[in-house]
Amino acid sequence: MWFWTLLEVLVLLANALAVLNEDRFLAPRGWSFSEVSATGKVKTLKGQLIGLIYATQYLRVPLIIFNVIIIFVKLVSG
Repeated sequence: MWFWTLLEVLVLLANALAVLNEDRFLAPRGWSFSEVSATGKVKTLKGQLIGLIYATQYLRVPLIIFNVIIIFVKLVSG
């Protein structure tokens, strides 16, 4: 039971990261991938978080599939 809840939390967190827009949200705050990679600070915590954001944005299709599975299980199980 706790594993399913943890999986739902991770998918919701991935959804939150996947919808962040670079032009409107990330770049004005200094969180663009080009800015971090140009300075060579990819190994810092900020660089790792930006890499995680971009990884979730590239994996949108599997994320959609996970969302559909979670919605289907929720509909079936109540």
